[in-house]
Amino acid sequence: MSRIIIIVLAGILTENMVLSKFLGICPFLGVSKKTNTAVSMGIAVTLVMLLSTAVTYPIYSYILVPNGLDYLQTIVFILVIAVLVQLVEIVLKKYIPPLYTALGIYLPLITTNCAVLGITLLNFTNARITNYVDALFNALGAGLGFLLAMFIFAGVRSRLETSDIPESLKGLPITLISAAIVSLSFLGFAGIVG
Repeated sequence: MSRIIIIVLAGILTENMVLSKFLGICPFLGVSKKTNTAVSMGIAVTLVMLLSTAVTYPIYSYILVPNGLDYLQTIVFILVIAVLVQLVEIVLKKYIPPLYTALGIYLPLITTNCAVLGITLLNFTNARITNYVDALFNALGAGLGFLLAMFIFAGVRSRLETSDIPESLKGLPITLISAAIVSLSFLGFAGIVG
């Protein structure tokens, strides 16, 4: 049980996809203007990470590797992720239209979100991940870490809107500086989860 807790905490804090590995920056910067859309995107990405890990891990372990086709993993994983994102998009469009509209173009971009592809690939290179259950909890931790980063950064950006910022830093410069400071704050967790 403690092993699973370590895997999840590492995914959230020390191996955070956005703030430590710098994967998934596009939605991080694009959808983090409002807290509700940032959280919604975080939940959607978490769901896609879990589903894609649940599908890609067995495909890799039981189809690609035994047949000597493991070099095709990236192509196969991208196809699986694209299908899963389309399913999530269809479900959101049918059952939660306001969320579908709020996420806009960023929802289909989950297909090319390198954090989603990254977690499916990192499940096979991370020394902590030894089986299917570990991979699922790693994906959950990565998704929750993405969600946490989105939520924190949305809060920071909402504060920036009411702050007195020098003219030369307004817009993208202050956004990138703020993202760097949030990222630096997560370095403090590196000594906690080992």
